[in-house]
Amino acid sequence: MTTPSTSAIGAPVSLDRRSLFRAGGALAVAGGLTASASAVSAQGEPEAAAAAPGGLPTRNPLVEQRADPFITRPVNGMYYLTGSVPEYDRVVIRGAATLDGLADARERTIWRRPSSGKMGGYIWAPELHRIDGKWYVYFAAGDSDDPFRIRTYVLESAKDDPREGGWELKGQVVTAWETFTLDATTFSHRGKRYFLWAQHEPGIDTNTNLYIAEMASPLALKTTPVRIATPTLDWEVQGFRVNEGAAVLIRNGRVFVTFSASATDARYCMGLLTADENANLLDARSWTKTPTPVFTTNDATRQYGPGHNSFTTVGDRDVLVYHARDYRAITGDPLFDPNRHTRVQELRWNADGTPSFGVPVGKGGPVVRLSPADAPALFVRHFEYKLRVDGNVRDLADSQFRFVPGFLGAGTVAVQSVNFPDRYARVDGGVVRVDPFEDTDAYGRAASFVRAPGLTDRDGVSLRLAADQDAYLAHDTGRLAVSKPGGDRRARERATFRVS
Repeated sequence: MTTPSTSAIGAPVSLDRRSLFRAGGALAVAGGLTASASAVSAQGEPEAAAAAPGGLPTRNPLVEQRADPFITRPVNGMYYLTGSVPEYDRVVIRGAATLDGLADARERTIWRRPSSGKMGGYIWAPELHRIDGKWYVYFAAGDSDDPFRIRTYVLESAKDDPREGGWELKGQVVTAWETFTLDATTFSHRGKRYFLWAQHEPGIDTNTNLYIAEMASPLALKTTPVRIATPTLDWEVQGFRVNEGAAVLIRNGRVFVTFSASATDARYCMGLLTADENANLLDARSWTKTPTPVFTTNDATRQYGPGHNSFTTVGDRDVLVYHARDYRAITGDPLFDPNRHTRVQELRWNADGTPSFGVPVGKGGPVVRLSPADAPALFVRHFEYKLRVDGNVRDLADSQFRFVPGFLGAGTVAVQSVNFPDRYARVDGGVVRVDPFEDTDAYGRAASFVRAPGLTDRDGVSLRLAADQDAYLAHDTGRLAVSKPGGDRRARERATFRVS
């Protein structure tokens, strides 16, 4: 770790905006994953950083102009990505050994729509699944004379690598009605394979609802569809009455289904359905809808219309895959705005076993949480902009931070709030706050730290004040404070934090 000069620690340094935001020093090691240095723009917004080897990507977006992203869980050591292309004319797949590798991986077109007739219209939302030793792509397609006559179709390949040739169109997945149908996914649970999709049901005044059925094979349904979600809540009916884009995650004794709702602009958002893992998934009464959206537009992080997600994993960590735009204002129909980009971020879990999505995190390096070594079940979080230490933080983003280059040059770091990226941890007398950036020498000194190996656990981290060689951030009975631990073992433990 780079050690700052004595003058950087002890003596006042004259700072201007250029020096405050010049990239300096190495970024933090997040959870054992070394991050690369990141430049910081004149507006104080970190640019996209490279990924830690074998870990979660830190670049955001991961892949530009790929909406409705679907990333497989690792298959024979490979991740595969597919999604909607802006032209809505083909099905593409790329693969890599790491999530970050998908960003630059060569993309293959495995199927292209015919020039006319059936399936010659819009091609939407492909998903790639490995079932019984074969690959299947479920996708939605319209016809050339009516591109919105959308139905669900399936491709099959016996190849080991889905990027290779050998794909065969197997036809339409037939449901109960010959109506607008899209966004199909499939999953297995307790020896049964299920199909889950969005469709317009005749006689119901909605655009699409969610349906589930057991499958007889990867190509056909076995049971009558069951409607498990209908858009009725205010956040589901903005612009269009839509429930679509379902994704399944089975964890902690429950089956969770995320879905997207409303129009595809900044109002697009994600909801959540939950069923007990022992329940009859084909009984609509088994499913409970969370009354509020779980993932929404965030003006502070400049992420708009997050949705149509999927899930993958890195080791034992769950990863949320989704698309969003970097701007709110759209000219024309948002469906034809090309800049819904593929993004990924770690999915966390609440103490009660429910998923905690936080906010779409926006640009920057690794997102971390800090737990004091003397209370490892608790997390540093901000509340009313003051830093404290709490357990079971359900407002996940309040406990998420980024280490970014500090304001005193090489060897210093700043601690940036994820959900308020214009705010940084700052020592204000005896209080540690997350305060908006100020272009002053005093702010630069109060918001800059030296990151060091943990005083009692070298796998952890300790944050020494850049302006005082003896003072550290420390846990003090539920709040974050400044301490001079010296050689006291307990005090040094309180000034050590585990990074996750």
